[in-house]
Amino acid sequence: MLKNGEKGVILQRDKETYAIVPHIPLGVITVEFLQKLVEVAKKYEIKAMKITSANRIALVGLREEVIDEVWEKLGVTPGAAIGLCVRSVKVCPGITFCRLGQQDSLNLGAKLDKRYHGKTLPTKFKIGVSGCVNDCAETCIKDLGFIGKPKGWTVTVGGCGGARPMLARKLMKNLSTEDALKIADKIIKFYEENGKKEERLGRFIEKFGWENFCKKILE
Repeated sequence: MLKNGEKGVILQRDKETYAIVPHIPLGVITVEFLQKLVEVAKKYEIKAMKITSANRIALVGLREEVIDEVWEKLGVTPGAAIGLCVRSVKVCPGITFCRLGQQDSLNLGAKLDKRYHGKTLPTKFKIGVSGCVNDCAETCIKDLGFIGKPKGWTVTVGGCGGARPMLARKLMKNLSTEDALKIADKIIKFYEENGKKEERLGRFIEKFGWENFCKKILE
């Protein structure tokens, strides 16, 4: 039996079959890849295809002996769906498609995804990028969030959902994309070096002290 995370699998309730979650950066998918998913679903008689909250498509009900073959046919890497790492970056359409967009969320999201997706951290770490204050990427409950406004990006930190939810707090505003990425680097590096295992960023900041955290990041 495979362990959760091994070969990108997630053991299912029946304790016999697995789900896999291919990495689909930003949730933007091509017709060609959709066709591959359909072909795999038919050939291996999967039980379900589930669109996840992180804008990915999980393939549910695969037997262990076909996992390697399925990944080879899909031709993509596993998504970081479990484990102590940066999960997929959740992003709204931004100015590329949405009439309400104020900033290019797809551009910033792609850069964040390329830098951090799967990066090992003290615990799971979620990033959201919303192109306007409607916050369709739910940055308010993300460890690290970016909200597009007319003058630039507002950066938020410390949000999380789950059994003990926390709302994110505003750290900075009016940043360019370049400066937003620099702040992301500082936050993630500081958390990587100082955070405790399985302690979300928001809880870490709570113990470290908000003013102390801001001073460390903004100095």
